[in-house]
Amino acid sequence: GTLLKKHIPCALMSGCIVLFASSHSFPSTSIATSYEDAASRYYSLAARKCYMKPSNAYNSKPEAEILRLLMFTKMLKNIGNLPLERAADHIAEMGFEGADLTVRAGGYVLPEEAAVKLPEAVTMLRSKGLTVPMITTSITGPEDRHADEVFRTASKCDVEYIKLGYWRYEGFGRLKEQIEKVREQLDGICALSKKHGVTATMHTHAGAFLSADPAVVFLLLKDYDPEWLGAYIDPGHMFSEIGPSGWEMGMDLLAPYIRLMAVKNYRWLRVVDEKTGEKRWKIRMAPLKEEIVPWSKVFECLRKIGFDGCVSLHSEYEHLNLGELIQQTRQDLDYIKKVLKSI
Repeated sequence: GTLLKKHIPCALMSGCIVLFASSHSFPSTSIATSYEDAASRYYSLAARKCYMKPSNAYNSKPEAEILRLLMFTKMLKNIGNLPLERAADHIAEMGFEGADLTVRAGGYVLPEEAAVKLPEAVTMLRSKGLTVPMITTSITGPEDRHADEVFRTASKCDVEYIKLGYWRYEGFGRLKEQIEKVREQLDGICALSKKHGVTATMHTHAGAFLSADPAVVFLLLKDYDPEWLGAYIDPGHMFSEIGPSGWEMGMDLLAPYIRLMAVKNYRWLRVVDEKTGEKRWKIRMAPLKEEIVPWSKVFECLRKIGFDGCVSLHSEYEHLNLGELIQQTRQDLDYIKKVLKSI
Protein backbone atom coordinates (compact mmCIF):
# COMPACT_ATOMS: atom_id res chain seq x y z
CA GLY A 1 0.00 0.00 0.00
CA THR A 2 2.69 2.61 -0.42
CA LEU A 3 1.32 5.58 -2.29
CA LEU A 4 3.13 5.49 -5.60
CA LYS A 5 0.85 7.49 -7.87
CA LYS A 6 2.58 9.44 -10.59
CA HIS A 7 5.92 7.78 -9.79
CA ILE A 8 6.14 4.11 -10.81
CA PRO A 9 4.68 2.32 -13.85
CA CYS A 10 2.83 -0.76 -12.66
CA ALA A 11 0.59 -3.64 -13.64
CA LEU A 12 -3.12 -3.88 -12.96
CA MET A 13 -6.27 -5.92 -13.03
CA SER A 14 -9.75 -4.56 -13.59
CA GLY A 15 -11.96 -2.57 -11.24
CA CYS A 16 -9.33 -0.96 -9.07
CA ILE A 17 -10.16 1.12 -6.06
CA VAL A 18 -6.82 2.70 -5.52
CA LEU A 19 -5.36 3.68 -8.87
CA PHE A 20 -1.88 4.89 -9.49
CA ALA A 21 -0.95 6.74 -12.64
CA SER A 22 2.45 5.88 -14.00
CA SER A 23 5.23 7.77 -15.68
CA HIS A 24 3.62 7.00 -19.03
CA SER A 25 1.48 9.60 -20.70
CA PHE A 26 -2.24 9.10 -21.32
CA PRO A 27 -4.12 10.24 -24.39
CA SER A 28 -6.24 13.15 -23.19
CA THR A 29 -8.79 12.84 -25.98
CA SER A 30 -9.55 9.16 -25.50
CA ILE A 31 -13.08 8.51 -24.21
CA ALA A 32 -15.35 5.51 -23.84
CA THR A 33 -18.60 5.46 -25.75
CA SER A 34 -20.15 2.26 -24.41
CA TYR A 35 -19.77 -0.32 -21.67
CA GLU A 36 -17.68 -2.50 -23.97
CA ASP A 37 -15.48 0.42 -24.98
CA ALA A 38 -15.03 1.46 -21.38
CA ALA A 39 -14.09 -2.05 -20.35
CA SER A 40 -11.73 -2.67 -23.26
CA ARG A 41 -10.05 0.70 -22.82
CA TYR A 42 -9.73 0.12 -19.11
CA TYR A 43 -8.16 -3.28 -19.53
CA SER A 44 -5.86 -2.10 -22.33
CA LEU A 45 -4.56 0.71 -20.13
CA ALA A 46 -4.32 -1.59 -17.13
CA ALA A 47 -0.56 -1.98 -17.10
CA ARG A 48 -0.14 1.77 -16.89
CA LYS A 49 -2.94 2.70 -14.51
CA CYS A 50 -2.33 1.19 -11.09
CA TYR A 51 -0.32 -1.11 -8.93
CA MET A 52 -2.58 -4.18 -9.26
CA LYS A 53 -0.85 -7.47 -9.77
CA PRO A 54 -1.32 -9.93 -12.62
CA SER A 55 -4.03 -12.49 -11.88
CA ASN A 56 -1.68 -15.25 -10.69
CA ALA A 57 0.05 -12.99 -8.19
CA TYR A 58 -3.27 -11.48 -7.17
CA ASN A 59 -4.81 -14.88 -6.50
CA SER A 60 -1.77 -16.07 -4.57
CA LYS A 61 -2.48 -13.71 -1.68
CA PRO A 62 -5.40 -13.67 0.73
CA GLU A 63 -7.82 -10.83 0.13
CA ALA A 64 -7.09 -9.40 3.58
CA GLU A 65 -3.48 -8.73 2.52
CA ILE A 66 -4.50 -7.00 -0.72
CA LEU A 67 -7.14 -4.44 0.24
CA ARG A 68 -6.50 -1.34 2.32
CA LEU A 69 -9.09 -0.79 5.02
CA LEU A 70 -9.88 2.81 5.93
CA MET A 71 -12.17 4.45 8.47
CA PHE A 72 -14.43 7.28 7.35
CA THR A 73 -13.69 10.09 9.81
CA LYS A 74 -17.19 11.60 9.70
CA MET A 75 -18.70 9.95 12.76
CA LEU A 76 -15.71 10.50 15.04
CA LYS A 77 -16.28 14.20 14.53
CA ASN A 78 -20.07 14.18 14.43
CA ILE A 79 -20.62 12.01 17.52
CA GLY A 80 -17.42 12.38 19.50
CA ASN A 81 -16.49 15.90 18.41
CA LEU A 82 -12.95 14.62 18.53
CA PRO A 83 -10.01 16.67 17.31
CA LEU A 84 -8.36 14.94 14.37
CA GLU A 85 -5.32 13.82 16.35
CA ARG A 86 -7.48 11.94 18.87
CA ALA A 87 -9.57 10.53 16.04
CA ALA A 88 -6.35 9.31 14.39
CA ASP A 89 -5.29 7.57 17.60
CA HIS A 90 -8.58 5.68 17.71
CA ILE A 91 -8.41 4.79 13.99
CA ALA A 92 -4.87 3.42 14.36
CA GLU A 93 -5.66 1.59 17.61
CA MET A 94 -8.64 -0.18 16.03
CA GLY A 95 -6.36 -1.59 13.35
CA PHE A 96 -7.20 0.43 10.24
CA GLU A 97 -4.52 1.12 7.64
CA GLY A 98 -5.71 4.61 6.86
CA ALA A 99 -8.34 7.33 7.01
CA ASP A 100 -11.01 8.56 4.64
CA LEU A 101 -10.70 12.24 5.53
CA THR A 102 -13.60 14.70 5.33
CA VAL A 103 -12.75 17.92 3.46
CA ARG A 104 -16.06 19.74 3.37
CA ALA A 105 -18.28 21.96 5.48
CA GLY A 106 -18.47 20.41 8.93
CA GLY A 107 -15.53 18.13 8.16
CA TYR A 108 -12.08 17.92 9.66
CA VAL A 109 -10.75 20.21 6.94
CA LEU A 110 -12.82 23.07 5.57
CA PRO A 111 -12.54 23.59 1.79
CA GLU A 112 -11.53 27.23 2.21
CA GLU A 113 -8.65 26.14 4.45
CA ALA A 114 -7.52 23.17 2.36
CA ALA A 115 -4.31 24.77 1.06
CA VAL A 116 -2.93 24.95 4.61
CA LYS A 117 -4.97 22.56 6.72
CA LEU A 118 -5.08 19.55 4.39
CA PRO A 119 -1.27 19.08 4.27
CA GLU A 120 -1.17 19.47 8.05
CA ALA A 121 -3.91 16.88 8.51
CA VAL A 122 -2.29 14.40 6.13
CA THR A 123 1.10 14.81 7.80
CA MET A 124 -0.39 14.23 11.24
CA LEU A 125 -2.34 11.13 10.12
CA ARG A 126 0.77 9.67 8.52
CA SER A 127 2.71 10.31 11.73
CA LYS A 128 0.25 7.89 13.37
CA GLY A 129 1.07 5.24 10.79
CA LEU A 130 -2.08 5.88 8.72
CA THR A 131 -2.35 6.37 4.97
CA VAL A 132 -4.64 8.97 3.36
CA PRO A 133 -5.40 7.68 -0.15
CA MET A 134 -8.76 9.46 -0.41
CA ILE A 135 -10.72 12.46 0.81
CA THR A 136 -14.47 13.06 0.95
CA THR A 137 -15.74 16.39 -0.37
CA SER A 138 -19.01 18.02 -1.40
CA ILE A 139 -17.70 19.20 -4.79
CA THR A 140 -20.25 18.89 -7.61
CA GLY A 141 -18.74 21.15 -10.26
CA PRO A 142 -15.52 22.89 -11.28
CA GLU A 143 -17.11 26.24 -10.47
CA ASP A 144 -17.56 25.31 -6.80
CA ARG A 145 -15.63 27.63 -4.54
CA HIS A 146 -12.25 26.14 -3.66
CA ALA A 147 -12.72 23.13 -5.98
CA ASP A 148 -9.46 23.73 -7.83
CA GLU A 149 -7.65 24.40 -4.57
CA VAL A 150 -8.88 21.15 -3.04
CA PHE A 151 -7.90 19.11 -6.12
CA ARG A 152 -4.49 20.79 -6.33
CA THR A 153 -3.70 20.39 -2.65
CA ALA A 154 -4.90 16.79 -2.56
CA SER A 155 -2.56 15.98 -5.45
CA LYS A 156 0.37 17.63 -3.68
CA CYS A 157 -0.40 15.48 -0.63
CA ASP A 158 -0.37 12.30 -2.78
CA VAL A 159 -4.07 11.75 -2.22
CA GLU A 160 -5.28 9.66 -5.14
CA TYR A 161 -9.05 9.83 -4.89
CA ILE A 162 -11.56 12.57 -4.31
CA LYS A 163 -15.13 11.61 -3.46
CA LEU A 164 -17.52 14.12 -5.02
CA GLY A 165 -20.72 15.52 -3.52
CA TYR A 166 -24.29 14.72 -4.55
CA TRP A 167 -26.79 15.90 -7.13
CA ARG A 168 -30.36 15.72 -5.82
CA TYR A 169 -33.07 14.19 -7.99
CA GLU A 170 -35.46 17.01 -8.91
CA GLY A 171 -38.57 14.89 -9.46
CA PHE A 172 -40.40 12.85 -12.06
CA GLY A 173 -39.94 13.98 -15.65
CA ARG A 174 -36.66 15.76 -14.98
CA LEU A 175 -34.18 12.90 -14.92
CA LYS A 176 -32.95 13.00 -18.53
CA GLU A 177 -32.48 16.76 -18.38
CA GLN A 178 -30.65 16.46 -15.07
CA ILE A 179 -28.30 13.81 -16.43
CA GLU A 180 -27.37 16.08 -19.32
CA LYS A 181 -26.74 19.03 -16.98
CA VAL A 182 -24.65 16.99 -14.57
CA ARG A 183 -22.56 15.62 -17.41
CA GLU A 184 -21.68 19.21 -18.29
CA GLN A 185 -20.40 19.63 -14.75
CA LEU A 186 -18.53 16.35 -14.97
CA ASP A 187 -16.69 17.66 -18.02
CA GLY A 188 -15.15 20.30 -15.79
CA ILE A 189 -14.50 17.89 -12.94
CA CYS A 190 -12.76 15.50 -15.33
CA ALA A 191 -10.59 18.40 -16.51
CA LEU A 192 -9.64 19.14 -12.89
CA SER A 193 -8.73 15.49 -12.36
CA LYS A 194 -6.47 15.48 -15.43
CA LYS A 195 -4.93 18.82 -14.48
CA HIS A 196 -3.97 17.67 -11.00
CA GLY A 197 -3.45 13.93 -11.53
CA VAL A 198 -6.16 12.64 -9.19
CA THR A 199 -9.31 10.59 -9.74
CA ALA A 200 -12.73 11.99 -8.86
CA THR A 201 -15.38 9.45 -7.86
CA MET A 202 -19.18 9.36 -7.66
CA HIS A 203 -20.70 7.64 -4.64
CA THR A 204 -23.74 5.37 -5.07
CA HIS A 205 -25.99 6.87 -2.39
CA ALA A 206 -29.59 5.77 -1.72
CA GLY A 207 -32.40 8.29 -1.60
CA ALA A 208 -33.34 11.21 -3.82
CA PHE A 209 -29.92 11.49 -5.45
CA LEU A 210 -28.92 10.94 -9.07
CA SER A 211 -26.34 8.44 -7.87
CA ALA A 212 -28.93 6.23 -6.09
CA ASP A 213 -29.22 3.91 -9.10
CA PRO A 214 -26.00 2.36 -10.46
CA ALA A 215 -27.52 2.42 -13.96
CA VAL A 216 -27.83 6.21 -13.76
CA VAL A 217 -24.28 6.41 -12.44
CA PHE A 218 -23.19 4.42 -15.49
CA LEU A 219 -25.02 6.85 -17.79
CA LEU A 220 -23.23 9.71 -16.09
CA LEU A 221 -19.78 8.11 -16.30
CA LYS A 222 -19.86 6.17 -19.55
CA ASP A 223 -18.16 8.76 -21.78
CA TYR A 224 -15.26 9.41 -19.44
CA ASP A 225 -11.86 7.84 -18.98
CA PRO A 226 -12.05 5.94 -15.66
CA GLU A 227 -8.54 7.13 -14.94
CA TRP A 228 -10.03 10.51 -14.11
CA LEU A 229 -13.66 9.86 -13.21
CA GLY A 230 -14.83 6.68 -11.53
CA ALA A 231 -17.44 5.04 -9.33
CA TYR A 232 -17.36 4.80 -5.54
CA ILE A 233 -19.68 1.88 -4.93
CA ASP A 234 -21.60 1.41 -1.70
CA PRO A 235 -23.29 -2.04 -1.65
CA GLY A 236 -25.27 -1.11 1.47
CA HIS A 237 -26.91 1.83 -0.28
CA MET A 238 -27.25 -0.19 -3.48
CA PHE A 239 -28.97 -3.06 -1.67
CA SER A 240 -31.41 -0.74 0.09
CA GLU A 241 -32.24 1.06 -3.17
CA ILE A 242 -32.41 -1.75 -5.75
CA GLY A 243 -32.62 -4.99 -3.77
CA PRO A 244 -30.83 -8.32 -3.25
CA SER A 245 -29.93 -8.83 -6.93
CA GLY A 246 -29.76 -5.22 -8.07
CA TRP A 247 -26.56 -4.47 -6.16
CA GLU A 248 -24.77 -7.28 -8.02
CA MET A 249 -26.02 -6.14 -11.43
CA GLY A 250 -25.01 -2.59 -10.51
CA MET A 251 -21.48 -3.71 -9.69
CA ASP A 252 -21.37 -5.71 -12.92
CA LEU A 253 -22.38 -2.67 -14.95
CA LEU A 254 -19.99 -0.30 -13.17
CA ALA A 255 -17.06 -2.75 -13.03
CA PRO A 256 -14.75 -0.83 -15.40
CA TYR A 257 -15.24 2.33 -13.34
CA ILE A 258 -15.07 1.04 -9.77
CA ARG A 259 -12.37 2.84 -7.81
CA LEU A 260 -13.55 2.93 -4.18
CA MET A 261 -15.96 0.96 -2.00
CA ALA A 262 -17.85 2.01 1.13
CA VAL A 263 -18.99 -0.53 3.71
CA LYS A 264 -22.16 -0.23 5.75
CA ASN A 265 -25.14 -2.40 6.63
CA TYR A 266 -28.71 -1.55 7.58
CA ARG A 267 -32.06 -2.80 8.78
CA TRP A 268 -35.61 -1.57 8.16
CA LEU A 269 -37.51 -0.50 11.28
CA ARG A 270 -41.19 0.31 11.72
CA VAL A 271 -41.29 3.61 13.64
CA VAL A 272 -43.87 6.19 14.62
CA ASP A 273 -43.54 9.57 12.93
CA GLU A 274 -43.34 12.13 15.74
CA LYS A 275 -45.08 14.77 13.63
CA THR A 276 -48.00 12.76 12.24
CA GLY A 277 -48.25 9.83 14.65
CA GLU A 278 -48.33 7.48 11.68
CA LYS A 279 -46.13 4.41 11.40
CA ARG A 280 -43.55 4.37 8.65
CA TRP A 281 -40.48 2.42 7.62
CA LYS A 282 -37.05 3.84 8.40
CA ILE A 283 -33.53 2.63 7.70
CA ARG A 284 -31.12 2.29 10.61
CA MET A 285 -27.51 1.23 10.29
CA ALA A 286 -26.85 -2.29 11.57
CA PRO A 287 -23.68 -4.21 12.51
CA LEU A 288 -21.96 -5.68 9.46
CA LYS A 289 -22.17 -9.23 10.85
CA GLU A 290 -25.97 -9.13 10.53
CA GLU A 291 -25.38 -9.37 6.78
CA ILE A 292 -28.39 -7.92 5.06
CA VAL A 293 -25.60 -7.11 2.62
CA PRO A 294 -23.92 -10.45 1.67
CA TRP A 295 -20.35 -9.27 2.17
CA SER A 296 -18.67 -12.52 1.16
CA LYS A 297 -20.40 -12.37 -2.21
CA VAL A 298 -19.59 -8.66 -2.59
CA PHE A 299 -15.89 -9.27 -2.09
CA GLU A 300 -15.96 -12.33 -4.35
CA CYS A 301 -17.35 -10.10 -7.12
CA LEU A 302 -14.64 -7.54 -6.48
CA ARG A 303 -11.99 -10.22 -6.61
CA LYS A 304 -13.26 -11.32 -10.02
CA ILE A 305 -12.63 -7.83 -11.41
CA GLY A 306 -9.24 -7.52 -9.75
CA PHE A 307 -10.25 -4.93 -7.19
CA ASP A 308 -7.36 -4.48 -4.77
CA GLY A 309 -7.75 -0.98 -3.42
CA CYS A 310 -9.31 0.89 -0.52
CA VAL A 311 -12.43 -0.02 1.40
CA SER A 312 -13.89 2.69 3.64
CA LEU A 313 -15.88 1.59 6.69
CA HIS A 314 -18.48 4.30 7.33
CA SER A 315 -19.69 3.37 10.83
CA GLU A 316 -22.68 5.69 10.56
CA TYR A 317 -24.28 4.57 13.82
CA GLU A 318 -25.98 7.80 14.75
CA HIS A 319 -27.84 6.19 17.66
CA LEU A 320 -24.61 5.24 19.50
CA ASN A 321 -22.39 7.28 21.78
CA LEU A 322 -18.67 7.60 21.13
CA GLY A 323 -17.61 4.62 23.22
CA GLU A 324 -20.26 2.42 21.64
CA LEU A 325 -19.33 3.69 18.18
CA ILE A 326 -15.69 2.76 18.64
CA GLN A 327 -16.59 -0.66 20.02
CA GLN A 328 -18.99 -1.38 17.13
CA THR A 329 -16.49 -0.14 14.55
CA ARG A 330 -13.81 -2.41 15.97
CA GLN A 331 -16.22 -5.35 15.72
CA ASP A 332 -17.11 -4.39 12.14
CA LEU A 333 -13.46 -4.20 11.15
CA ASP A 334 -12.72 -7.59 12.71
CA TYR A 335 -15.72 -9.03 10.89
CA ILE A 336 -14.63 -7.68 7.49
CA LYS A 337 -11.11 -9.02 8.06
CA LYS A 338 -12.58 -12.46 8.77
CA VAL A 339 -14.68 -12.28 5.61
CA LEU A 340 -11.64 -11.32 3.55
CA LYS A 341 -9.56 -14.16 4.99
CA SER A 342 -12.27 -16.63 4.03
CA ILE A 343 -12.29 -15.68 0.34
